[in-house]
Amino acid sequence: MWSVGWFAAAGWAGVFALVAGPAPHRVWGACAAVGYLCAAGAALRPRGCGRPSVGLALAGAVAVPLLVLLVCGGAQSEVGVIERSGVLTLRQAHPYLTAPRTVAEVTPYLPGMAVFGLPGAVLGDGARPQRLLGDARLWCAAAFLGCVWAALREARRGRAHGGPAPGGAGWRSGGSAGRPAKGAAGRARGGWAGRPAGGTGRRGAVGTFVASPVVALPLCVSGVDLPLTGLLFLALVYAARRRPVAAGLALAAACSLKWTAWPAVAVAVALLAHRGGTGAAVRAAAVAVGGTVAVVLPSAVLAPGPLVAQVFAFPTGRGPWETPAASPLPGRLLADLGPGGWYAAVALLATGGLAVAVSLLVRPPSGLVPAADRLAAGLCAAFLLAPAGRFGYLALPVALAVLARLAADRGTAGPTHGTGVPTPPRPRTVPSPACRTP
Repeated sequence: MWSVGWFAAAGWAGVFALVAGPAPHRVWGACAAVGYLCAAGAALRPRGCGRPSVGLALAGAVAVPLLVLLVCGGAQSEVGVIERSGVLTLRQAHPYLTAPRTVAEVTPYLPGMAVFGLPGAVLGDGARPQRLLGDARLWCAAAFLGCVWAALREARRGRAHGGPAPGGAGWRSGGSAGRPAKGAAGRARGGWAGRPAGGTGRRGAVGTFVASPVVALPLCVSGVDLPLTGLLFLALVYAARRRPVAAGLALAAACSLKWTAWPAVAVAVALLAHRGGTGAAVRAAAVAVGGTVAVVLPSAVLAPGPLVAQVFAFPTGRGPWETPAASPLPGRLLADLGPGGWYAAVALLATGGLAVAVSLLVRPPSGLVPAADRLAAGLCAAFLLAPAGRFGYLALPVALAVLARLAADRGTAGPTHGTGVPTPPRPRTVPSPACRTP
C-alpha cells in the first residue's frame, strides 16, 4: 500500500510539472515526482515501507524543491506580500499600502501575518544567507511544524496522565479512563494506542503527511496557509484537553492572520462547552476575541480604509482590483453571472455558515476528531461557495481532518463535562499467609 500511495503522489506531482502555470509549481512538481518515485521504489523492497521511503519522499518533495526555489528566488506572490508587510509594519506600524496600484501591492491578510515577514525586514537585503533566512516560507513552515509538534505533545501528555476517557480512536469505549485498547482492535492497528504496523510509528505518519502534496506543495511555493492550519489544529487539541486559555490564545493567533479562521472560534467554544462547561467556553471565547482585537485594532485605527478594502472587499471580489483567486468553484461561477450571481453566492455562503452554527448548537462536537471534521466541513462549504476562491484552499480542511486523526490516538478524547467517572484504584493484591516466605 505504501508504494501505491507514493506512485499516486508521483502522478499528482507529474501533472504539476507538465501543466501547471506558475513556474514554482512546475519546479516543485518535477522534484517531487522524482522523490515520490524513489520512495515508491524503496517501499517495494522488504521492510522498505518505513523510514527509508518517508525520508526519500521528504527529500524529494520538500527539501530539494524548497532549496531550489529559495536559491533561485522562485515563489508565489504571497511570499512577497508577507515580506513587504513585515517591512511596512516596522516603518508605519501597519502592513497596508494606502494606495495600491496593482494586485501585487494589495495585502489581503490581517496584521498578524506580517509577523512572518519581520525576519526578512530585520535581516534586510544583505548577503545571500541573510536573504535566504529571511524568506517568509521558512518561518511559515517553522510555525506550522512547531504547532503540530506542540499539539501532538499535548495529546501525548493527556494519555500519559490518564486524562482521556471514552470516545477516542484506539481507546476503550468503557472501563478505565485513559487506557489504550488492548483487544483485537488495538492489535489490528499494530499494538497499544493504535501504533501503526508496517515499520513506522507516529513520527513516520506525521512525516508521511508532511511529505504528501497536501503539505509539501504549499510549504515550498507559498506557505501562507500553513501557520493558520497549525494554529487551528493546536487550538482544537487544547479545547479537547479542556485548556480554555491556551485554546483561546491559539485561536487569537490564528484569527489575527486571516478572517477565514474566525469560524473556528465557534467550533472550539462548542467543544469546550460540551467537555469543560460553560465557564471554560466563555474564557476561551474571551481570550480569542480579546487577543484578536489587540492585534488588529492598531491597524484598524491607523489604516481603516486600506484594511477594509484589501482584507475584506478584495478577497470577496468587491474591491477595485481583480482577485487572482479565480478557480471554477461554484461560488465563483455564480459570481461571474453578474451582481445577482454574486449575491446568490453570498446567500448560499451564509446559509452554509448558518447550517454549521445550528449543528454546533444541536449536536456539539464531543472530541477532537468530530470538532475537526465539523470545522473542515464548514471551511469546505465556505471555500466552495465563496465568490472568489482556489482549489488550493481546500488543502486546509483536509489537513485539519488528517492531523486530528493523527492526534486522536494520543489521548485527546477525554470525558465530557459532568460525565467523567473517576476510576477507582485497583485493589492491592495481598498474598495469603500460606504463600508468604518465612
